[in-house]
Amino acid sequence: SDESPTHLIFCIEGGRQDLGTFLPGGLIKKFNPAVQRIKLSDGSVETILRGTISCDGIRRTPWQTVLATEEASDGGAYEIINPLNVTNHTIADRALGTIIDENGLPSTSTVKRTALPKMAWEGLGITPEGVVYAGDELRPGTPANADGGAMFKFIPAIPRTVSGPIESLSESPFTAGNVYALQVSCQNTTQQFGQGCEIGNGAWISVSAANARTDANTAGATGYYRPEDLERDPDFAGPGARFCWTDTGLEEGGNYGEVLCAIDSAPIVADPAQRTVVVNRFVEGNPDMNQPDNFAFQPKTGNHYVIEDHPNGDIFACLPDGADRDIKTDGCVKILSVKDTSAEPTGFKFTADGRT
Repeated sequence: SDESPTHLIFCIEGGRQDLGTFLPGGLIKKFNPAVQRIKLSDGSVETILRGTISCDGIRRTPWQTVLATEEASDGGAYEIINPLNVTNHTIADRALGTIIDENGLPSTSTVKRTALPKMAWEGLGITPEGVVYAGDELRPGTPANADGGAMFKFIPAIPRTVSGPIESLSESPFTAGNVYALQVSCQNTTQQFGQGCEIGNGAWISVSAANARTDANTAGATGYYRPEDLERDPDFAGPGARFCWTDTGLEEGGNYGEVLCAIDSAPIVADPAQRTVVVNRFVEGNPDMNQPDNFAFQPKTGNHYVIEDHPNGDIFACLPDGADRDIKTDGCVKILSVKDTSAEPTGFKFTADGRT
């Protein structure tokens, strides 16, 4: 929990390397760590899951599981139940979603969620109903003339209506559902989409989970410059859900990146005829604050924290939008910097009081 945390659970963004050795017992090949936990009381580290490619986006769900995802062109999503009691489970086959426990038996604690989109995952936000907002970490022009990374929404076939933890993975709303891509319109009464319409009113268009990236580009979903981290605003009073994400851009190209925020007034609705989403820029980059990657909301203050994907990367605290004429942050201040040029700051999380 955020209120009384005992562990941090995080992704290791490395490759799926066979380390040439075996797990204890000598039966299971040892792959690179994918998801690990740190015990806060003593700093000890244990591996929960092995065998992903570039594990990146990770969240605790409202029903107390962990959703871990891969930043790869064929990136998958994996749900883990009882993550403090799962050790050294292994993805034996990524394509088939075969996952085994330490004894080589089929895992009952970790499952690949094929109902969620296959894409290069990074940031994601999850609602209590099981709706997932996430972006495809793809730059424009890859492949040639493609529109960039789309924003996606997963709506469960059976939205969750109760609170509290689940007892088995079969109870998760991620078991089945449909995937949609965001298509922003330059109009408020029809879908007039294309270049120049990346902010404004938006609707959700249907795509397949297995071919989400290709379907989104073919159907005219809005593309962004490498959507990176995404967080759902926990203090948004509604109706609907507010989420913000970073588009990294490229400093060398004069694109300093941005933070965009969207309000989806109807999270469990996806109809191309209904423009339920309004998207606008919240922070625009500049030569000193550029290539934003990771993002977090600070509890209590509502401040938005933005981290650069950059050598000597900086962390900025940005005020919410106040009672003024614009719809952007009321100002950002640099609070931390990474001294080591070979490193960059990445994901981070606040405790519930916002002080740690």
